[in-house]
Amino acid sequence: MEASIRDTRLLTIGNSKGICLPNSLLQKYGFSNWLTLEETERGILLRKKDDNKLSYEETYKAIAQAQEDWTNFDQTLLDGLEKNEFTTPSI
Repeated sequence: MEASIRDTRLLTIGNSKGICLPNSLLQKYGFSNWLTLEETERGILLRKKDDNKLSYEETYKAIAQAQEDWTNFDQTLLDGLEKNEFTTPSI
């Protein structure tokens, strides 16, 4: 895919700033009313909002259906942290 560079100006929206995105870009990338804004080393990345996230209830059901073997899980509990060497400050 060839990169496309466009200049656009910042618009004042109340106490914030915004940009106008061409309708062709919104349709091309499937943007609707919500999108994901990610800060990266190179700048700001706009992505289509991922609506495939499961709710807590759906997640619990999916975990139960997977019927994973958790017998080795107890070994990770004995990692030495059971000895509380840290003090909790009193309020």
